[in-house]
Amino acid sequence: MTARRAAALGFALDVARALAIALGIVVASFFLIRVVPGDVVDVLGLQGDMTYQQQSKLREELGLSYSWIEQFQIWSAMMLQGDFGISSRFTVPVMDLIVTALPPTIALGALGMAFGLSLGLGLPILAVLYPRSPFPALVGFVTIWSITMPTFAIGIAAVIVFAVWLGWIPAIGNIWVPAMILGMDIAGTLAKMFYEDLKEFRSSEFVRTARAKGLSDMRIVLVHMVPNALAVALALMGIVFAGVLSGTITLEVVFGLPGIGSLTLGAMQGRDYPTVQAVVIWLGLVVVVANLLTDTLQRMVDPRLRRRR
Repeated sequence: MTARRAAALGFALDVARALAIALGIVVASFFLIRVVPGDVVDVLGLQGDMTYQQQSKLREELGLSYSWIEQFQIWSAMMLQGDFGISSRFTVPVMDLIVTALPPTIALGALGMAFGLSLGLGLPILAVLYPRSPFPALVGFVTIWSITMPTFAIGIAAVIVFAVWLGWIPAIGNIWVPAMILGMDIAGTLAKMFYEDLKEFRSSEFVRTARAKGLSDMRIVLVHMVPNALAVALALMGIVFAGVLSGTITLEVVFGLPGIGSLTLGAMQGRDYPTVQAVVIWLGLVVVVANLLTDTLQRMVDPRLRRRR
């Protein structure tokens, strides 16, 4: 088998695996939400605004009187046509709600990613360039931070300290503090492994050759060591991206940002099945595609992975 055919076969297997995971997400998102007791009609009934007859009629109109299998068949047929249904809570198309909620989520995720990548890649580079400085200790600090400090808990603490006690930020609507919290988590995921990879390259043959040519430490690290160590960062990008999504959603709720996280929380509280399903499916598919692209780029960058296939 030629190298090109082996690469094509490997990519096809990755796509098949991604499609299987995506199908699992679709099925799980539909049935797991229905395991939670009650539906949107029960929620409205508890508010005292509907009679029993009105509840029964609304449940029939929403299709909730059908069995789960029948509901899944109806919903699957709609979804295959690109129709994710109408929000049972807001009575508007679900995709309209998602499109409206996306900008704050994208803004927070992008800011957090920019801060996290700058810190997670910049600190290890500085630590290798200046090994007797505080930078190696800072690499260890951000790593321990990301392992031991949940973003949700840090977000609540930040609101209490900076908004309630000190009054430095508004309690609702601030985007910079959650972006920095999210960035610290991203940096901790990348920094340690990237740093260790850079340190290994210091004793490699190509670095010794570059030193023998009289190249400066800065040039050796940035031009020769960093490009070779980026394969490690690429390998972690799928995990990083999943962390960005989960961290963004939870921090939106803590800081009152009107994004996907707040939309999902409200939909779950109101048992808005179509909205929760659509959000879970879209987020799951984004993570699956991101992991597929990450694996593909990693094999393109690192020839050793291509040979293993």
